[in-house]
Amino acid sequence: MTIAEVFPNPTVKQVIFQITYPNLFFLETKIGDLQVAIMSRFPESKIAYRRLIFGDIGPDFKPEDLPKSENSGTIWQFINPSKQITLSVTNNSLDITSASHKTYNQGASDNFREIIDYVLSPFLKLISIPTINRVGLRYVDECPLPSKTKEILISHYNSIFPTHRFNIEDTINMLFKATIDKHDHYITYIESLKKIDNTYKLILDFDGFALKVNALDLMTTLDKLHLSISHEFENTIKEPVYEYMRQKGVSNVFEPK
Repeated sequence: MTIAEVFPNPTVKQVIFQITYPNLFFLETKIGDLQVAIMSRFPESKIAYRRLIFGDIGPDFKPEDLPKSENSGTIWQFINPSKQITLSVTNNSLDITSASHKTYNQGASDNFREIIDYVLSPFLKLISIPTINRVGLRYVDECPLPSKTKEILISHYNSIFPTHRFNIEDTINMLFKATIDKHDHYITYIESLKKIDNTYKLILDFDGFALKVNALDLMTTLDKLHLSISHEFENTIKEPVYEYMRQKGVSNVFEPK
């Protein structure tokens, strides 16, 4: 069962979709057509370069002073600044990063799933790829921790942290990571304790991915990844966090102590 409720104050801060595929040397000839197809939602564009640098670069190094080399990799970026969404395309990967989407397929018509489909439909028509090497969906949540105590942590989360051994009140940073084989896909679960803007937060990082996916099955696979991630999120948070997410505007319920 997946969470169907649309929260006015969700904990998710970033959601990322990515596919990787074999190196396509002809991709540059298709980028202009892709740009036109998605321009209504990604009006801004730019080209970046990724380079491998060997040797000492020194304190006065400036990337723009380097000539292009065989190690350069072009990144075509298409941006929707008002929606805080960036599409990045390289010869072997495509990813969409959003800081504004709070639901996968609930609520507004331009939910994250719809945006992914909006990009993939013209891309796969232009680039006939039979098999996708890897498809991934990742959510990063910054979750409230009213006070950095074992009691609060346990009352708000089914945390993995070894609080029986390490006193959380004395902990500056803590991190747990596990990757689970779900037979036809994988889930990486990362739980960490971090101080953000002078307030401790519990960071929940869910990365679902599948390997060697038929291009025709991409959206079905994506739905499956989302379902697994949603299930893990439900298994981690407790009712006080649901109450926090249901708050409209800035909540005073979880002021740090």
